[in-house]
Parts: sequence; C-alpha cells; structure tokens
Amino acid sequence: MNWLTDNKIPVDDVAEAVFGWLQINAAWFFDGLAVAMEWLIEAVLWLLQTPHPLIVVAILTAAVWALHRSWKVPAFVAVGFLFILNQGYWEETTESLTLVLAACVVCMGLGVPIGIAAAHRPRLYAWLRPVLDLMQTLPTFVYLIPAIVFFGIGMVPGLIATVIFVVPAPIRLTHLGIASTPTALVEAADAFGATPRQKLWKVELPSALPQIMAGLNQTIMLSLSMVVIAALVGADGLGVPVVRALNRVDTGLGFEAGLIIVVVAIMLDRALRVDLK
Repeated sequence: MNWLTDNKIPVDDVAEAVFGWLQINAAWFFDGLAVAMEWLIEAVLWLLQTPHPLIVVAILTAAVWALHRSWKVPAFVAVGFLFILNQGYWEETTESLTLVLAACVVCMGLGVPIGIAAAHRPRLYAWLRPVLDLMQTLPTFVYLIPAIVFFGIGMVPGLIATVIFVVPAPIRLTHLGIASTPTALVEAADAFGATPRQKLWKVELPSALPQIMAGLNQTIMLSLSMVVIAALVGADGLGVPVVRALNRVDTGLGFEAGLIIVVVAIMLDRALRVDLK
C-alpha cells in the first residue's frame, strides 16, 4: 500500500493554488460582492432594528394575518416575539432574521432563474446535478474556510457560506415544479400560440408555485440552521450565545439561546405554510 500513499493526488496543493490565484486575480469581484452583501445586510438590519420592537412585532403579525386570514398563526407569531422580547434576545433575533432574509433574497434570486433554465434544458440540469449534490453533502464547516479567505470575518462570510449551502434547495424545487407542469397545459398554450415567455409566466410558473414556495420554506429553514455555524466566523445573531455557552459549558445559556432558535424556526415555518390551492 505504500506505493498508493506515496503517490498521493495533490488535492490540497491544487486547492491552495486555486484560492491563491483567486485572491490575487479576482479580488475586485470579491470586494464588490462584499460591498453588495454588506449593503443588503445593513438595509435589512435598519428595517428590523430602527423602529420600536413592538411596532416591528405588530407589522410582522399583520403580514402573517394577511397571508393566512386566520387568528391562530398570527397569535402564535405575536406570542413568540413577545417571548423573545421577554428573554432579552430581540437584537440577536433581528440579526439572525437579517441573515435569513438576506440569504432568501440571494438564494431565491439565483435559484429560481437557474431552476427554470435547468427545467428547459435537460443537459444543463444533468451538468448541475453533481454540483448541487456536492454543495449539499460537503460539510458546512468547509464553506467557512474560503469564506474567511475571501471576505474576512463578520456577517458577510456567514451569509456567503449560508448561500452556498442553501441555494441548491430552490434550484431543485423550481426545476421540479417547472418540469412537472402538466403536458396538457403546455400543449394548450402552444395550440393558442403562446410565446415561450407567455407560456412561462401564465402556465409554468403558476403551476410550479407550490414547489417554489416549498423552496422558499426550505431556504428559510436551512438558513436558520446555519445561524450557529455562521457565528464561528464572526456573524452576529442567536449563534453567538450558543457558541459562548459551548465555550463556557453553560447549560442554562445554551438551552435558553437554543430555545429561542427553536421558537423562531417554528414561527417562520408556520407563517410560510400557506395553502395555495
């Protein structure tokens, strides 16, 4: 076996060479991307933290009521936010929601168009599939290394690592929705002389809307699961007290922060479960 181990394929050397080349030759791209992500994060933070917390709670509760037209889910959301305020985690919660919402904007903005293109081009999806498998199966901690190399520490590398981990979900579900459009609807649109754009907007997207909304739900849940991991690269939010509790072996603090994350996850999940039929 020595001959096999002595002739190791230089994966680590190649990776270091690629990252080094990108640092030198693509610095302008990463700097511009960092500025754009910082602007997005600061804008969402301003919207969530500038008004009084009770005003934000009232607006979010009203938005949930508008989606569900029922008092049960909005009441649960209101009670959940009041519990977060009671525990003193409002600032951390808004920071985590900022990471989640920013990741949703980027992931849906990339995932939906790519999923549509992949559904219309089977060869493209055949090429994308192993890439998406790699992005979803690679340990999430691995994403933190290039994120730190290219973006330093803070919210931006946490957001970039989250996007890389999450974006396969909206791509796959959008592809599934568009590809599953009933053949009868497509043939009827063709028979009436619909253009490809009309067929997309009036037939395929409405038919795929439940899958796209499922992709949005998965995007939010997966983004929230990255909260603690993003805290390891300096991202603010609910992951910070969890990491602090882990370092101190503080059971009470860890359970308290973990419970807040669970409450936020349940609120987001219930709020987005909208019957589109």
